[in-house]
Amino acid sequence: MTSHYCKSTRLSHIRFGKTPAALLINFCLLTPKCFLYNCNLTCLQEFLPVDIFDTFGIMVHLINSYIYFEGAHLNPAVTLSLCSLGRCRWIKLPFYAFFQVLGAFLAAATVALQYYDAIQMYSGGQLTVTGPTSTAGIFSTYPADYLSVWGGVIDQVIGTAALLLCILALGDQSNTFIPDHFQPLLAGASVLVIGVSMGSNSGYALNPARDFGPRVFTYIAGWGEDVFRAGGGWWWVPIVAPCIGALLGTLVYELLVEVHHPSQMSDDQNLCLEDSAGKITLEVEEPESGKPALNG
Repeated sequence: MTSHYCKSTRLSHIRFGKTPAALLINFCLLTPKCFLYNCNLTCLQEFLPVDIFDTFGIMVHLINSYIYFEGAHLNPAVTLSLCSLGRCRWIKLPFYAFFQVLGAFLAAATVALQYYDAIQMYSGGQLTVTGPTSTAGIFSTYPADYLSVWGGVIDQVIGTAALLLCILALGDQSNTFIPDHFQPLLAGASVLVIGVSMGSNSGYALNPARDFGPRVFTYIAGWGEDVFRAGGGWWWVPIVAPCIGALLGTLVYELLVEVHHPSQMSDDQNLCLEDSAGKITLEVEEPESGKPALNG
């Protein structure tokens, strides 16, 4: 019985690895973010600019560094890029994505429950997606009135590509060395800079899980089908465009930076060749018993 349990546990670990930790990390990421949007809508509007308080992302990355598991898997787009680089197994991608979306869904549910009265007061009891008292934007991103769907695609592709350039540079062991405990801090700062500089168009989702999980929650919780219809059918943009942007940013970094690093493999091979050549020379020069050396 014990042997069967151990085997089952081992198989479960092989299959899931540390992917469930993505649920906790995304929960920690989304809960304060939604809380700050609630504050922005109600009593603290003058004192809590939401974009500035996205520095909580730094804290999330710090938590991630303490419960370290195969890099910062907060974002399915980042996980996709790591898989494309061979740094994460493809079989883990759907598991990571599932737990990332689930963590974001639970975060939205937690905030909606905790601030139910505030949301009801602000919206007048009508849960709407657009209009002066809309509240769906607390949980998911929606485009500005002037932004087209394809303009939003470009916006998310550029923003996520910039994010991946930063993440890959921070984790590049052949680049300037950055201590491990500083990397999460700088990754969080990168998210903050991208958000402040590129967030006005549509709220800089950059993360399919961060947007889709809460959007599904709002659909279930009473905001209805408008969460998928608003913005000209905007809902798919924060899912597809960040993945494209992440792969684009990865490709750019690989072509412009990674391939130009000195090859450690080549250096090791040269050393092996030199050692082999030295051994061959010694063997040739070593005289055999009863015979003169070849070099006289």
